Amino acid sequence: MADAPVLPPGRSIDLPGRGETFIRQLEGPVGAPTVLLLHGWFVNADLNWFHVFAPLAEHVNVVAIDHRGHGRGIRSRDRFRLEDAADDAVALLDVLGLDTCIPVGYSMGGPIAMSVWHRHPGRVDGLVLCATSQEFSVTPLERVEFPALRPLSQSLRVVPPRLRNELFRRILEWRVGTRKFDPWMREQILLGEPRILLEAGAALGKFDATSWIPGIDADLPVSVLVVTDDTMVPTARQFDLAKAIDHAKVFTTTGTHDSPVLHPSKFVSPFVSAVRHAAKQ
Repeated sequence: MADAPVLPPGRSIDLPGRGETFIRQLEGPVGAPTVLLLHGWFVNADLNWFHVFAPLAEHVNVVAIDHRGHGRGIRSRDRFRLEDAADDAVALLDVLGLDTCIPVGYSMGGPIAMSVWHRHPGRVDGLVLCATSQEFSVTPLERVEFPALRPLSQSLRVVPPRLRNELFRRILEWRVGTRKFDPWMREQILLGEPRILLEAGAALGKFDATSWIPGIDADLPVSVLVVTDDTMVPTARQFDLAKAIDHAKVFTTTGTHDSPVLHPSKFVSPFVSAVRHAAKQ
């Protein structure tokens, strides 16, 4: 098995009235702003961000959270909602004694970051949206595939654990496919709760911010990082998101949707630049 990467300090933390999640935290320079890293669908904070933790901490304070049902995130029998994930993020700020942050969302983390601003604008100092979109059910096939995840997730409630684990491994193979994830990387995905992961996909398919994302305040710094060879979140949609936010600054990186994990040499530098822009550095 491949060795795990060196990771910053992490701990379980209780969000009152919501549940227990897992975070990693790094201190940056004195007086630096705090970025809140919001990972993508199926992965966890460690897998999405392990290449950028140290480079980011040279400039900002860093907090990363595992979302509901992902990694060691909150376990709940409630339906997964992106709004709840956004409220979890703000509840974490409260527990850590932070008034504001810069939400940084990758893929599914983008809608969560957008929702943090939409629901709690006073807690947001800037916004970084990476490899993401203001809507995900666009094509006829997507309008079928995303809703189908909901009944599939419900069926897992009654499946015996042994069979559920086997089904999840098969779903993992569908999700990861032929991508060159090593055993540690796959292990991070398998930490998730299968039912909630599938519900998260259904919630992602329902997300549509086209009516309100153009209303982001002109004085709020926004970075949009576009992955130019992305097929999971089509590059054109990423550019459409940037166009919808008139004052957003666009950054680009080559590589696929897995660039944060598999292509750090392409991803880290433009990502850090995007974060620093949102942090007014």
